Amino acid sequence: MTGLPTTPDGASRRTATTPRRRGLLRGLVRACHPVPGLAVTVVAMVLAAGVGLTPGRVVLVGAAVLTGQLSIGWSNDWIDAARDRAVGRTDKPVAAGTVPMTLIAVAASTALVATVVLSVLLGSLAAAALLIGVAAGWAYNLGLKSTIWSGATYLLAFGALPVAPYVALPAQPWPPWWVPVAGALLGLGAHFANVLPDLRADEETGIRGLPHRLGARAGVIVMAVALAAASVVLGAAPATTSAVLALTASTAGIALAAATAVVAVRAPQSPVAFRLTIMIAVLDVVLLISTAP
Repeated sequence: MTGLPTTPDGASRRTATTPRRRGLLRGLVRACHPVPGLAVTVVAMVLAAGVGLTPGRVVLVGAAVLTGQLSIGWSNDWIDAARDRAVGRTDKPVAAGTVPMTLIAVAASTALVATVVLSVLLGSLAAAALLIGVAAGWAYNLGLKSTIWSGATYLLAFGALPVAPYVALPAQPWPPWWVPVAGALLGLGAHFANVLPDLRADEETGIRGLPHRLGARAGVIVMAVALAAASVVLGAAPATTSAVLALTASTAGIALAAATAVVAVRAPQSPVAFRLTIMIAVLDVVLLISTAP
């Protein structure tokens, strides 16, 4: 008898497996692109609450949007794994080998099924609006990101997204024209803000979307104009908006868009411009709710 404690083999395996599982979980969280995914979900829920959906329906909207964003984020890292490895993207868990391809494929597919089910529970019109956005996201990942139509996927997805809370109401009212227009403009601006930091790495692997074809300088201009235009539309279009609110909202939107452009020019590799875009989106949603009929 040595008097030393012994550890059963099963306990040893469990001890070794726990850090591996935690690593996989962290990798899945990183691979889903959590910041934009959560931002889109929060914006959708705030809008859903603002137009008058019940708390249960607001949560359902959030769940449908979140699972859709998860499916898009995971499918992006799944589909782009070879490209990401080619340019040494160690920040991408699948490319770095910390998350297996089979796991990310199962996660993306499961999230896609979940968002279809959750969307259908909101009604056919709301489901159509939400699933158009998810389909656009998957189409972008599957190849449109490398074409001149890359921006069209964002226009479609973010133009359709704010329609869903309106048509999920019992009377299924169609939103005013300026709601999807502002959403589409925000989406286009977000596309450029998201892509600009990766222009060089993308071009090395053959990705030639709209921002790549226009170039960094023109891309910054398009981004700023789209973001500013969204705020101008929301400030000036609603008939219920006072002149003071319209001027204030439009001025603030233009100023924030200009600040985003400055950041994008001075620090093109930084994600700050994209995060400023999220801030503009949140402010625009608050403005939309305050002027919604």
